[in-house]
Amino acid sequence: MLLKSNNFSPMIHPTTRIASSAVISGDVEIGPNCSVGHGAVVVAEGGPIRIGANCVIMDTAVIRGVPDQVMRLGDHVLVGPRACLVGCTVEDEVFIATGASVFNGAVLGRGSEVRINAVVHLRTALEAGATVPIGWVAVGAPARFLPASDHEGIWAIQKTLDFPKYVFNTTRPAPGDSMMQNLMPRYTKALLRMHAHDHVAS
Repeated sequence: MLLKSNNFSPMIHPTTRIASSAVISGDVEIGPNCSVGHGAVVVAEGGPIRIGANCVIMDTAVIRGVPDQVMRLGDHVLVGPRACLVGCTVEDEVFIATGASVFNGAVLGRGSEVRINAVVHLRTALEAGATVPIGWVAVGAPARFLPASDHEGIWAIQKTLDFPKYVFNTTRPAPGDSMMQNLMPRYTKALLRMHAHDHVAS
């Protein structure tokens, strides 16, 4: 399904295959000889998505554009099933495996690999050719690779990247407090504004 959103309709090269159950929404451009599998969602929510040539986005992957940055895939990129990419830059010849997550502002250098269920945290930079091992977390710029069990080591770097401010423009609450009660009504209203007039692209 191709959806017009925020006055933008997806632009798909005629040589690219889009599965019948995929959803492509808004300011999305997909280059030649790509494939987007069943159940995949490619949605520009406030920021554009640009996908190069010869990319494969497998079934149930999610790619989201966010405000103030371009969600970009280079050429010859594979995005595995259940992978989730948000507002990041993926250079050419990158392999993103099943269940991997890549967050806002991250940059994956040319030829890098993010293996099964690995995480590349926000504002993290992978060097060209780098590999994030299965289930590990890359965090920081330049990236450090840590096992998911090393919560304290990850948090020591992640905290300085300031997820609440960078993603939601809000202040991190004091220990023991939650930002969710104030943040979620604002976020849902923003999403409603973005999608209020979505309709099938002609």
